[in-house]
Amino acid sequence: MAHYDICIIGAGSAGLTAARFAARLGKRVALIEASRVGGDCTWTGCVPSKALLHAAKVAHTVRSANRYGVTAKDQHVDFGAVMGWVKSAVNEVYDQESPETLRAEGIDVLEGRAEFQDTRTLAVGQQEVSARHFLICTGAAPFVPPIPGLEHTPYLTYETIWDLGALPERLVVIGGGPIGCELAQACQRLGSRVTLVEAADRLLPNDEPEASQVVAQALRRDGICLRLSSPVESVGRSGHGQCVLVSAGGGSIKGDAVLVAVGRRARVDHLGLERAGIEHSARGITVDDYLRTTVKHIYAAGDCAGGYQFTHYAGFQGAMAARNMLLPGRSRGRPQHPPWATFTDPEVAHAGYTEEQARQRFGDKVRVSILPMTHVDRAVTEDATEGFIKVVQRSNGETLGATIVGQRAAETLQTWTLAGDHGLKMADVARTMQAYPSLATGNQQVAWDAHLDALTTGITGKLVRWLSR
Repeated sequence: MAHYDICIIGAGSAGLTAARFAARLGKRVALIEASRVGGDCTWTGCVPSKALLHAAKVAHTVRSANRYGVTAKDQHVDFGAVMGWVKSAVNEVYDQESPETLRAEGIDVLEGRAEFQDTRTLAVGQQEVSARHFLICTGAAPFVPPIPGLEHTPYLTYETIWDLGALPERLVVIGGGPIGCELAQACQRLGSRVTLVEAADRLLPNDEPEASQVVAQALRRDGICLRLSSPVESVGRSGHGQCVLVSAGGGSIKGDAVLVAVGRRARVDHLGLERAGIEHSARGITVDDYLRTTVKHIYAAGDCAGGYQFTHYAGFQGAMAARNMLLPGRSRGRPQHPPWATFTDPEVAHAGYTEEQARQRFGDKVRVSILPMTHVDRAVTEDATEGFIKVVQRSNGETLGATIVGQRAAETLQTWTLAGDHGLKMADVARTMQAYPSLATGNQQVAWDAHLDALTTGITGKLVRWLSR
């Protein structure tokens, strides 16, 4: 039986980060993967979806080129070639994390399904391994709701949509969260006629309401039919089994395919967790703030631990779990307000508190500053004025959170992620010079306006005016 310093179950974002961290410390590391190294992010999530979105945006840009004085004659979309591009992007990312690459870094990659035999032993296929520490990073899978008729109807998820050989002429998307919105817009721009069905009264319910409104307007402008406040009642076949019929909100929608995108569930089955005494539920494995399970030498990180379902969050937790297992002291592995982004066009990016969350905690000591993208020169030059920068702050200028809606919002957000993490105030951001013309100048603009408001109103304003005489 092979013995390791640390055995990591799952080679997605959390597992890869933890394995490389531990290997850099000189530890003997086993990384166990039942499917494909890279996990959801590389194969069915972030990488293929962003590659598809890029191709869809190119198609959209070609169609609208006349707006900018450019004539584009050929506007044909070859879906097979598009999917070829997507797969090439996936393979390029995978090359950096393949089993061969990892083994060259000193990590033992074991391919097979892992199952605890007891608190110190794992069975991996026909072999057994033991370790001083274990880290569970088994991720999550698409959640399929118990919709009547769905179990008897072929449907797509974010895992299986990449196997399509042809783009559905009519696509029904169930779910208005990030995955549903992104894939709906991509498919619409590539030539499908998309209907998006959402039970709530708005898209992206975890983001600011203003952001949801902008995204809804953008999707409708692209031609997507939005059916909000429309819980799905049933799914079935129609037209001698050739069509899909979705009943929602009292009406019916016909399509050639249906994509179910209503969330994810933790992968915790068939791991032998009971034999190891590890507490878990349908929501995921029970961990404390330092990612330790109910067994002191076993940790869990990423989607399987039941927290935020983000690749960057899982990677962060993988690093923190490995650090807490292998080094003195400990670091918190469950930040309360991680940043996130939805990569529609325009993008939606968020960090920290929303306005509602901030008012619930700090009451009337909250201020909000909003700068429309129409006031950001780079957005004007790129015809990307749809959206805004919204910053939530305390009355003393301390930044609490931000939402950016616009082109490359995820990159522009980084100013506010740093500000929140390091307790910076609006004055600090205002004094940080940005290169012009960049989208990031909008961050300095909104901070400067808020800083000037604080300097020129109330008692402080009276004092400043007196000093300026």
